[in-house]
Amino acid sequence: MSKRESLYFVACIGLIFIVGLMQSWNVALALVNFGLVSAILALGVNIQWGYGGLFNAGIMGFVAVGGLAVVVTSAPPVITAWEAGAARIFLALAVAITTIAGAVLLWRYLNKGWLRTVAIVFWLLSGTFLFRWLFDPAVGAIETIDAARTGFLGGLGMPVLFAWPLGGLLAAVLALAIGKVALGLRSDYLAIATLAIAEVIVAVLKNEEWLTRGVKNISGLPRPVPYEINLQQAEWFQKIALITGLDLAEASSIAVKLCYTALLLVVLFVVFVLCERSLNAPWGRMMRSIRDNERAAAAMGKDVNGRQLQIFILGSAVCGIAGAILTTLDGQFTPASYQPLRFTFLIWVMVIVGGSGNNWGAVLGGLLIWFFWIQAEPMGYMAIEFLTSQMDFESPLRAHLVESAAHTRFLMMGLFLLLVMRFRPTGLIPER
Repeated sequence: MSKRESLYFVACIGLIFIVGLMQSWNVALALVNFGLVSAILALGVNIQWGYGGLFNAGIMGFVAVGGLAVVVTSAPPVITAWEAGAARIFLALAVAITTIAGAVLLWRYLNKGWLRTVAIVFWLLSGTFLFRWLFDPAVGAIETIDAARTGFLGGLGMPVLFAWPLGGLLAAVLALAIGKVALGLRSDYLAIATLAIAEVIVAVLKNEEWLTRGVKNISGLPRPVPYEINLQQAEWFQKIALITGLDLAEASSIAVKLCYTALLLVVLFVVFVLCERSLNAPWGRMMRSIRDNERAAAAMGKDVNGRQLQIFILGSAVCGIAGAILTTLDGQFTPASYQPLRFTFLIWVMVIVGGSGNNWGAVLGGLLIWFFWIQAEPMGYMAIEFLTSQMDFESPLRAHLVESAAHTRFLMMGLFLLLVMRFRPTGLIPER
């Protein structure tokens, strides 16, 4: 990195330090943790766009699948729900997979004509009726068991850290299925297809209560760091809090956030090193050549479709890992919270502002944009308070402006993006 590029990171650290002094260190550390997750997400998108030129507008779907991995892995199992209908659920899913696979085989091996059409239609209808016969009663039985608290199968009760790589694996499998269908499309159609598929994924998570409790959410998910109450009851921690002069509750909250920061720094370091090594390897040069000119790369004997599928899977896996981390940080799984603005377009702003094709730029964009996204509201409120300080306190206009302070983050993001695109069109840290 150049001296100027290093100063960008120093400025980010300075901004967070100012938040710690003016607001609280709890707020500052929360900014750091979610900024680190945003940096991991930006790295995943940078793999797809910066390396391979794939415009994935369905990041939200892969993040949601990563969050689902936390539920499946670490939520305690609901034994009565498993006894009520788990066997029929898994049998129905096996029927669905067999039906789809059988239809593909019939399409491939039967000669074109009315016989193939009739056979495929009969096979699909039979599989659908059998699936619904097995699936619907099982779902009804599971969702009626203590619906206020559970009403779903639960998970495996494993340590939550196992969910992070599993989130990447589930997102990679999903990307393989989507990529086989969508990667043949042109860039703009690819964006539309991936966005639509992401919306379908989120809709499934909202409605399949037997799996995710739907809009009732799943709270109290385990986490890989100590709980504040346990720290507050430990004598050694009480002594540390006494030495630092902090309130016991504040000290425990800061300690928990610092534990998360250490874990996230390790994950970010591993992902960043792998991204840098791949970018500077012959594989990375090949991917950039495919990005810049697919026809020339194909003429040189490169498997363009295969390599694009590969990079689509890798980037989605990183997004899945980040999604699992986000759910772990929140401690709950809320399908309704997955919105394109937060989990797709904001991530794209991070990559564009930081500098696509440069991993350092992706990390910088993740930290910087997340900071301004969160701090835009208090900054907007302060600005409006200052500008309206001479107005009558009971003025309807002043009241309206103060109430609208939360919306300044959208104005700030748009202004920030416009300024960067005007004066640094290749990003703050451009690709070399």
